[in-house]
Amino acid sequence: MITAKNIHKFYDTLEVLKGVDLHIAKGEIVSIVGASGAGKTTLLQILGTLDNPSKNNKTLLEINGENILNMKDKELSKFRNLHLGFIFQFHQLLPEFTALENVCIPAFIAGKEKAETEVEAKRLLEYLGLSHRIEHKPSELSGGEQQRVAVARALINKPLVIFADEPSGNLDTHSAENLHELFFKLRDEFNQTFVIVTHNEELANMADRKLVMVDGLIT
Repeated sequence: MITAKNIHKFYDTLEVLKGVDLHIAKGEIVSIVGASGAGKTTLLQILGTLDNPSKNNKTLLEINGENILNMKDKELSKFRNLHLGFIFQFHQLLPEFTALENVCIPAFIAGKEKAETEVEAKRLLEYLGLSHRIEHKPSELSGGEQQRVAVARALINKPLVIFADEPSGNLDTHSAENLHELFFKLRDEFNQTFVIVTHNEELANMADRKLVMVDGLIT
């Protein structure tokens, strides 16, 4: 699903990533761990096409066989919207919209039909145990409920990969455990691929593979 070779990232003279190589298979859950400053989030953002690597002639990034580094900005934005899902620590839901509307947004950006999108969004929210919260705004939801809305939003376009950055970092223990179980349920039922940056030791150890980063490299 993902092949990355010789991924470097410089910020001025600071080298944050020092030639990362990795391969992630379809349906795999991979955790990325390491101390603060090791390069975890930078790597996740590059794999998720939110940032660009510092290229050289040996750099490669492919997702589902597509050469990401050859895409123009508009083509890359469309690919990201249609094929990649994102879950962040602080949910990043739009406060003025309901749970249903938040989930629908990526599909509307992709130009999908409104009625069909709302049916799919309702199905996802029901699947995630939020059928009674569809018309509630984020301020009316608990932290765990907000994060499940964010999961539904990440799933609405049936992505190839979901990238998660500290997805349970802002949740209480019970909500975090429920979220972790949900990731594996989604993998088992839909063969969903996950790449997860986390400081949560339990989640990291549950993953199919745990990648440890030290000073810009996977060790």
